[in-house]
Amino acid sequence: MAQDPLTLYKLIVLYMLDRVAFPLTQAQVFEFILDKEYTNFLNLQQAISELTGANLILAKSIRNRTHLELTEDGRQTLSFFSNRISPSIKEDIDKYFKENEFELRNEVSVYSNYYKSTSGEYEASLVIKERSIELLNITLSVPTESIASSICDKWEGSSQEIYNDIVKKLF
Repeated sequence: MAQDPLTLYKLIVLYMLDRVAFPLTQAQVFEFILDKEYTNFLNLQQAISELTGANLILAKSIRNRTHLELTEDGRQTLSFFSNRISPSIKEDIDKYFKENEFELRNEVSVYSNYYKSTSGEYEASLVIKERSIELLNITLSVPTESIASSICDKWEGSSQEIYNDIVKKLF
């Protein structure tokens, strides 16, 4: 039985999100699927849009990244149709995660965002997560948007060092 290619792309995305215990960024999903040449950008964008519209995945924008998470409906849908993904594609995905899990997890476990507070100052929110547990959540109030933005930019590269310093000083 032939299947609609768009359905296959959706199932690949669902399978990818099911194989990890953390959200993936949309860029991470795109990078893998486009590098493997399973489809093109427009088809993949349509697949993700339809998955989001059907509430099979959640898309959360955090600063300049879109994080994708599998919903329970998405997990259930995948359980019904995962046999429509070829074993070779599943093997490619599993191998990719085995080889890149640390980097992928690290990329989505550290994030930051800033916003204007009701007091008129800006608040920079800095977070480190491990699975669904927040290991560290710091909010800094600063006078300008440029300072808040700079703090968020620096957090990406310094978070591990800052976390280690805090743990050392407190324990």
